[in-house]
Parts: sequence; C-alpha cells; structure tokens
Amino acid sequence: MRFAHMGDCHLGGWRHPELATLTMQSFASAVNTSIKEKVDFVLIAGDLFDTAYPPIDTIKDAFEQFRKLKDANIPVFLIAGSHDYSASGKTFLEVLEKAGFAKNAHQPEERNGSIILSPILYNGAAIYGYPGKKSGMEVEEISRIKLQESPGFFKILMLHTAIRDAVGTLPISAVDQDNLPKVDYLALAHLHIDYNKNSRVYCGPTFPNNSNELEELQGGSFYIVDTKSKPKKISIKLKDVLIVEKKITNAFTATADILVSLKDKDLKDKIIILKISGVLESGKKTDIKFNEIEKFVRDSGAYVFLKSTTKLYADEPEFNFTVNPDSIEEDIIKKFQEEHESSFNTHVGQLFHALNVDKKEGEVSRIFESRVFEEFSKVFSIK
Repeated sequence: MRFAHMGDCHLGGWRHPELATLTMQSFASAVNTSIKEKVDFVLIAGDLFDTAYPPIDTIKDAFEQFRKLKDANIPVFLIAGSHDYSASGKTFLEVLEKAGFAKNAHQPEERNGSIILSPILYNGAAIYGYPGKKSGMEVEEISRIKLQESPGFFKILMLHTAIRDAVGTLPISAVDQDNLPKVDYLALAHLHIDYNKNSRVYCGPTFPNNSNELEELQGGSFYIVDTKSKPKKISIKLKDVLIVEKKITNAFTATADILVSLKDKDLKDKIIILKISGVLESGKKTDIKFNEIEKFVRDSGAYVFLKSTTKLYADEPEFNFTVNPDSIEEDIIKKFQEEHESSFNTHVGQLFHALNVDKKEGEVSRIFESRVFEEFSKVFSIK
C-alpha cells in the first residue's frame, strides 16, 4: 500500500499574487507527483485552505487539482485544520465532499466521556481523523480519543495539532504522543516542521506560509508512504529564495548602498527577501526609496520582492528625566488608564505580560506564534 500525506497547504493565504500562484503550483506539484507515483490514496491533514471561506479563484484552482486526482481514481481523505475549521461545520471542505472530490475522515461519537472515532476502511487501511481547532482547542479533546476496532487493517490517524515530542519544552498546549491510540502511522500537520520519528510524521507545508518560513524552509514538502518501507519526504521547490541582508545607519545613502549590494547578485527568477537592520543615525525609514529598489529588483528579472525592516530602528534621543526601571510599565499603564477610562483597562497589565514573550533560539515561527496567541487567549479566557 502506498499513500501521500500532505497538509498545511494554506491555499489562498498569500496576498502577493506571485506567491499565491506559487502556493497553488506547489499543491499542484504534490498532486502531480502523487498521480505519477500511483499512490492508492491521498491524506490531507488539515489547513488545505487558509480560511474556512477561501476566495472563489482559489476554490476553482483547488477543484481543478482534485478533479485530476478523481480522474486518476485516487481518493482523498482529509480533516479540517486550525485555519479552515469552522465550529458550524459549514466550510468549503464540505463542498469538496459533496462534489465527490474528498471524504472527511472525522467521524466521531461521544460515549461515556470519550470520543470514539470510526474509521474509513479503504484498500486495507483504516483511516481515522480528528480536526484542528482555533487556539489549540483540540488538544484536550484529543486526550479523550478512542478508536473503533479495525482488526487486520493498517491503522492511520490524522491529527492537526502539536505533539509534545515535536515542540519540546516550549510552553504551548500539546498532545502527549504516548497517550495517543496506537496506530501504524500518525499523519500530522499544524507545525510547519520536518519531523519523522517512529511513524509519527509532520509533512510540512506544501509551500511556506510567510516570509519567515520562506527563509527557514526555502520550499515546501509532503510525504509518500509505502507501508513496506520508511516514509519518503518529497521536497517541493519551484523557486530559489535569496536572502539579502544589509545593515545601515544612514537612511539618505541607504538606497544607493542597497542597490550596490544587489547589483552583484543573480536575481533572475528568484524570490528576493531584503532584510534591513541597524540603528538610523541620519534620516528615517521613509527616506529609503523602496520603490526604486523594487523596480531594480524586478527589472533584473526577480520573481517577487519582499522586504523586512523590523530590525531597523531610529536613533533614540536622550531625555533628561529619571525613571524607575522597576515600575516603568506600571507607571505607563496607570497613566493610560487615567487618561482613557474603559472596562478594557483591567486587561492592559495582563496584555503587557502576555505579549512580553521572546522567541527562543531555534524556535520556528509557527510554534512561536502559537505560543504568543495562547498567552493572549488566556487574558480573555478564550477556550
């Protein structure tokens, strides 16, 4: 038996038209490879779409890919993820199922405090699934999962969640993998990482979902699994990513300096990410002529141009007053509350604390963002 395991496709997620196109082309590449490899079926472990209600053009392009799989007699089994999940169940995943292009593997039944999952039986496989939800709400529910028996079948459990072994000691909600039902293959998505351990596999996104992931991952991936051998990672890289880093102190000369740095590089048909850092001693960010820089990059044949100035700061002027560093946050909050009376004020101090989270060394963006959002959710008691 051979099957494809993909997830975190996030179709419709990018606002840049060029990157939205690459996202769909990467998904198409995974579909084409699956057909070429003559897999028996395809698993999509959540976040096929970036939202429960994707744009119509995204839906049309996605349906075209599913039609290719259907024409090749390759069924698709999927679950919702944290992005394309809807508590009402009314998403375009349901439309896919009604069109006969896919089948939702989430078939639960509440019984005596447990969630009993029934399998889809296909070609010797028993396929179970449980969806991802907003803010990690699925974690507690997954701890109550039990599987309906399917003796003699190759058992597959699809989950869109974080497992503890993959996130390590990071303080985010995660499922203890040792408490999960025993299966032959755990098809995971949600963490955009390369993880393959003891038949527990995060397939990675079919295309990076933001600029940080473009830098970290450089491309997408999915897995083809042969039950008689080890899972095989298939990389998807349609364009090279070129990171150009420039440290500047003078905004007035920055444009010329950046152009000089770019002129000796091969930009043709590449995703260019310009990362500017430093403390500006002269001028301000608006003095940097980004339109001129982007025009040069595009005229040089680059596929798309992205820039980051998050680590570019203005030189802070010195003020002659004394502050108590131990109470500065409290003083700011108190002054704000005095000037802006609101019931929201009770949350301000908590928000300061919740958002004062640093990214840990080696921590991937997706995990960091989940951790920050989890702290934020606690402030407003979002469950």
